[in-house]
Amino acid sequence: MAEVLVLILPDASEGGKVAKPALELLTLARRIGAPSAVVFGDTDVEVLSRYGAEKVYVLDDAEYAGYLIAPKAAALAGLIIAKQPAAVLVTSTTEGKEIAALAALKSESGFIYDAVDVVVSEGQIRTIQSVFAGNFSVTSTIGKGSSIVAVKPNATTPTEVSSAGPATVEPIPADIPASAKGAKITSSEVKSAGSSRPELSEAAIVVSGGRGTGGDFSQVEAFADTIGAAVGASRAAVDSGWYPHSFQVGQTGKVVSAQLYVACGISGAIQHRAGMQTSKTIIAINKDPDAPIFSLADFGVVGDLKAVLAQATQEVAERRG
Repeated sequence: MAEVLVLILPDASEGGKVAKPALELLTLARRIGAPSAVVFGDTDVEVLSRYGAEKVYVLDDAEYAGYLIAPKAAALAGLIIAKQPAAVLVTSTTEGKEIAALAALKSESGFIYDAVDVVVSEGQIRTIQSVFAGNFSVTSTIGKGSSIVAVKPNATTPTEVSSAGPATVEPIPADIPASAKGAKITSSEVKSAGSSRPELSEAAIVVSGGRGTGGDFSQVEAFADTIGAAVGASRAAVDSGWYPHSFQVGQTGKVVSAQLYVACGISGAIQHRAGMQTSKTIIAINKDPDAPIFSLADFGVVGDLKAVLAQATQEVAERRG
């Protein structure tokens, strides 16, 4: 079975745990071949094994942590050239896409970013992308080298392997070329999350508020906390100063592909739809029965936002005991 490399980057916010997007990549990799995790730094090999990793290539993060992406890209490119994998999967973050793109160049491989699905059809690896503000789905294949694909978080649900054995661990010595040492990190600081909510772009559940909140996001936040969701906001809410710009969902904000997206008091302008319409299940709450968001929603509630959120929050809290 062909080998599939899965790049797992260190994430200080996870406290050493294997982040959910990495487990999603391992699940997708099993569709293609035999997954092998590529890890910078310490990791939980037992968890990686449970989700299908047959090998774990471990690179000493201390050797790479003082630089920007070039050394990691060089290390990944070296593995691609040495192992000739059928595919390489990375999480579609800013860092992941930069590393993958440079590694593709160095290994003379093709690269596709922001895929929302990866499948094998007629013996070929095919990716699905949502493009042009979500109005088109594009199916692509790579015709040169290994298929390097950056996959959006929440592209699939992580599933364990029923009879997984322990993965083989193979340390990879650091060999950073001088050309990759041109830029060094002089200092870094992990930004405080400020709350226990998941990060917006990686959250499986997102609750967003819009103009219909009237500027009061307290009920949106309360409902999000009840169901373990991240909080987002429409451009109208952000432009009005009701919520920080870093939480904007839309074409000029963050693009999410959540398992569940709840739009609270959001009309559904194309700018906002571009940022959330690839979510698996969409629920809309709006007092206007003709709001465009309802044409996109799987479930819709027509009513007063505050009353609906209050009832929903109470019901969820009671069911959770």
